[in-house]
Amino acid sequence: MNDENKVKIDIKTKDEEQGQATEPEQLVDTDSEDQAPSVDDPVADLEEKLHLAETETKETYDRFLRLSAEFENFKKRTTREMNDFRKYANEALIREFLSVVDNLERALQSSGDEKQTASGVLEGVEMTHKEILKVFEKFNVQPIKSLDQPFDPKFHQAVMQQSVEGKPDNTVVQELQRGYLMHDRLIRPAMVVVSKAKTADTDDAAENNETENQE
Repeated sequence: MNDENKVKIDIKTKDEEQGQATEPEQLVDTDSEDQAPSVDDPVADLEEKLHLAETETKETYDRFLRLSAEFENFKKRTTREMNDFRKYANEALIREFLSVVDNLERALQSSGDEKQTASGVLEGVEMTHKEILKVFEKFNVQPIKSLDQPFDPKFHQAVMQQSVEGKPDNTVVQELQRGYLMHDRLIRPAMVVVSKAKTADTDDAAENNETENQE
C-alpha cells in the first residue's frame, strides 16, 4: 500500500509539475503578439505634441515682440516727421518771400534821400508787387477777374449797388478788393460794386438833385 501510494503521489507530482510548466506556455501565446495591433506610447505622443506647441508658441511670441518693436519705432518716426513738417511746412513760401522783403528794405533805405524818395518808393513798390505775383504763380494762386464781369456769388462779394450808364444789370463795375483762387479753391472772394438797372424813381431823384444843385 505504501508503495502504491508513493507511486501515485510521484505520478501526481510529475503531472502537477508538467501542468505548472505548461501553464506559462499557454499564457504566453506567440501568435497573439502578431495578431494584436501595435499601440504607441500615448504619454510620449502627448509630450511630443506639447513640445511642438511650446516651440510654435515661442516663435509666435518672438514675432509679436519684433512687430511690436517695429510698430513703436514707426510711431516715433512718424511723430518726428509730422513735427518737422509742421515746423517747416512754410519754409518754401518763406524762401520765396525773402526777395520781397529785400525789395521793401531797399525802398525804405532809398526813402532817406528826399530827392530820390518818390522815385525810389515807387520803384520799390512796383518791384515788390511783381515779386509777389511771381510767388503766387509758383503756388498756383491766381487773381479773380472781376471788373466788367457778370456778378457771380461763388467768387464775388457785393458790398453795394450802383446805377451806371451803359452797364448791364448785375455787372461788376468796381473792384474794392481783389479775390484769389488757389488751384480751383477760393481762398478769398473779391469785394465788388455791382451795377443795377435804372428805374423811374432813380431818374426822378437824379433830376431833383440836379435841380436843387442849379438853384
